[in-house]
Amino acid sequence: MNWIGETFTSDVGWGHLERLVDIGNRMAGSPGEHEALTATRDALDTLGARNAHVEDFGIQGWIRGSSRIETADGVVDCIALPRSPAGTVEAPLVDCGDGLPDDFADADLEGAVALVSAGVPDYYDRFIHRREKYYRAVEAGAVGFVFRNHASGCLAPTGSVGTDADPLGPVPAVGVSREVGARLARRHAGDTVTVGVDCETPRAESGVVRADIGPDTDRAIYLTSHVDAHDIAEGAVDNAAGTATVVEIARTLLDRDAALDRRVRIVCFGAEEVGLQGSKREADLIDPDDIQAVVNCDGVCRGRTLQYYTHGFDALTAAVERVADRFDHPASVRPTQHPHSDHWPFVARGVPAVLVSSDDGDRGRGWGHTRADTLDKLERRTLREGAILLTALVDDLASTDRMPRRDPDDIAADLDAQDLAAGMRATGDWPFSTE
Repeated sequence: MNWIGETFTSDVGWGHLERLVDIGNRMAGSPGEHEALTATRDALDTLGARNAHVEDFGIQGWIRGSSRIETADGVVDCIALPRSPAGTVEAPLVDCGDGLPDDFADADLEGAVALVSAGVPDYYDRFIHRREKYYRAVEAGAVGFVFRNHASGCLAPTGSVGTDADPLGPVPAVGVSREVGARLARRHAGDTVTVGVDCETPRAESGVVRADIGPDTDRAIYLTSHVDAHDIAEGAVDNAAGTATVVEIARTLLDRDAALDRRVRIVCFGAEEVGLQGSKREADLIDPDDIQAVVNCDGVCRGRTLQYYTHGFDALTAAVERVADRFDHPASVRPTQHPHSDHWPFVARGVPAVLVSSDDGDRGRGWGHTRADTLDKLERRTLREGAILLTALVDDLASTDRMPRRDPDDIAADLDAQDLAAGMRATGDWPFSTE
């Protein structure tokens, strides 16, 4: 149990967190993202992980320029959503409220600009991703998209649009704060507004960090995170904290190397924020039978209670509950599907994968995807505590003989039953042959 005390006094993970946030812009395909990938490789190499390296791959780049909304009252503050195309539209503004499916069905969006909240009301039984709202608006005829924050604080939200087939979205898209959105809805719904985005879209390079820990077994536990972040903030919660937690877990596992029953492969992805491009590529390259399980850290450190999406894999749920019982620590376990982070390309192939984030009582992203996603929101204690719990989880999964797989058709059926399939089809993210 010495490793627990050592983790509670270690600054390896926190030091890497500070290293990443101090880079600045870590947008996918940017020099900052490459610096973050290299820094993560170097941190793992210094700890003693085997064959730590970065492998580059090409992506559709996106470089922020300027954006604007013009009304009869003047110019409104906004920011472009990544992978928005460049262009300007002039059209009536239509308030689509929370952006539920019925909101788009009831609105007359043909040739209009859709104004849509980032939030989902408490009574609604599932989260609706930004991209689903965007493509439902486009399908209904919208020629522009304004995404308004649901949280107070004069913070415009960001987040990408686009699909695998068409990385740049079809219509200009911008984000505005809750306060600006409320004013637009109150004063300008039905009025003609101008929405413009000026950006550059060159080809670019992202990458993935890989390293190994433990015995050289055929099957491995994949311990993953993403290093990229939106260019408007430090990306502390999303997702420097996830990568820093992975580095801290790596330190602990390396100190306990002889105790591991199975190889742990660390994989830190680039280009998560623009369509999970790093993890989709990785999942395509790997034989699913070579993976024991995936533990993906994305959004950890936001709160002390870790939240685990286990995707209907009963053995994963049991492992999480064993760790929670062992440490007498609360855990928020959700056995439902969550197709919005780097674990998902593996889940879609039937591979056991758990998404680890934080349960802080907020259904939304909190400070994530805004300028306020900064280091001062996080605490060393929370990172260390999470690293202890996740080290124990990785160790538990590594000691299991073989994790049962799921048939992808059963996962597709789950998505239908949980009302997620229609949204994934709308965004071009449906990965199954079944309709």
